[in-house]
Amino acid sequence: MNAFINWLNKHIVPVAAKIGSVRWLIALRDAFIAIMPAMMAGAVANVLNALVRDIPTQLHWMGIVTSMQWLIDLNAMVWTGTLAILGLIFSFTFGYQLAVQYKVEPITGGIVTLGAFIMSLPQSASLHLSSALGKGAAKALTDAGAAVTGKDISMWGYFNFGSFFGSTGFFTVMIMGAISATVYIWLMKKNITIKMPDSVPPAVANAFTGIIPATAALYLAGLIGYIFSKFNTTVIEFIAKTLQDPLLNLSQGFGAVLLMTVLVQVFWFFGIHGTNVLGPVMDSIWLTAQLANINAFQQGKALPYLWTRNSFDLYAWIGGAGSTLMLLIAIMVFSKRDDQRAVAKLSLAPGFFNINEPVMFGMPIVLDPIYFIPFILAPAVMVSIAYGAVSLGLVAPIKNQIIWSMPPVINVLIATMDWRAVVLQLFNMVIGFLIYVPFVKAANKLKPVEE
Repeated sequence: MNAFINWLNKHIVPVAAKIGSVRWLIALRDAFIAIMPAMMAGAVANVLNALVRDIPTQLHWMGIVTSMQWLIDLNAMVWTGTLAILGLIFSFTFGYQLAVQYKVEPITGGIVTLGAFIMSLPQSASLHLSSALGKGAAKALTDAGAAVTGKDISMWGYFNFGSFFGSTGFFTVMIMGAISATVYIWLMKKNITIKMPDSVPPAVANAFTGIIPATAALYLAGLIGYIFSKFNTTVIEFIAKTLQDPLLNLSQGFGAVLLMTVLVQVFWFFGIHGTNVLGPVMDSIWLTAQLANINAFQQGKALPYLWTRNSFDLYAWIGGAGSTLMLLIAIMVFSKRDDQRAVAKLSLAPGFFNINEPVMFGMPIVLDPIYFIPFILAPAVMVSIAYGAVSLGLVAPIKNQIIWSMPPVINVLIATMDWRAVVLQLFNMVIGFLIYVPFVKAANKLKPVEE
């Protein structure tokens, strides 16, 4: 066991440390964190609508739905300004955080990536009719700005709100934002800017400083969009077809889910915050899937994805990475070591809110060979059970966003609106507890100094 841990420490830990220090990945992680307020506000709207619209409708309590229509409409407005446009919001936060990492003017950086994203979208709508419109209908459309040619109708300046402004835009933001931000940051670092006198207020000076770099970056994004338009497509449609959709489909496979779970555990065991290091990957793929589910649920459509970002938290990382809440309970029941029981008592309350740093570094679990096997095995088994249950349709997929610090049972019930998910989570908690118990008993035979 020690030889295996030494091998991981030599070959895996340096890679993880390098990944965790890449400024682009740090910016990506922080950009996702920055959209959390909008994400949670939209989640509240979704949950409220589920309580006053969806559940009463299923139970045929239409009186409640009618009386609460004002709240349903209000929640729809909140959803429109939050979850429905997360891709648009993210397009600003990504550029902003990249500029922060490279210590250049951040607001202009956000504007650059926002503009690059907008230029990547289809900007017109076209419709082919089975028969030509009457003169009155054709005139009304023409007055509204549409071009009517026989059976064909087209209108410039139309953005498909439902298709592109939400999580669908994440991958396009990451690619086009990276390209445009690179130009902006490089020119800023090379001081190819407009210098203003010291007497000019900082806000004005900063705006002028970014004019040349921002213009060059936006023209590059525009050129890319123009080239794609010559092939009768757009950047976002190309990226969705060739990159985003295949990755999302791949993420729904059991192998991808299990691999991500194990990697997070391995990084954590060596003291590297696995969920932070791999957060950009997890959010780019599984958060995109989750937001697609949330928006589909809000619109009354079938949920497109089985496994999403919060699925890991609900079923594999109960109490934090490694499902350490189960370890704490096992220690309280079976441990005879005063040192571990003391740490467990202090860590139990934070553990219920998925904060496990006290036990990770206080026990410690980090680099403790006694707990290496269960720390990896428990989440792997738990995620396998949950994946099987969701895949078989025994438990509903996630349809609502939850905050990571929400305690067990409550979090899974709100996220899925399915009582069977609570049973699954409790079953997984028992499994995790049973996996940890033999190792807790084994630790009783070792003194702290020996360990």
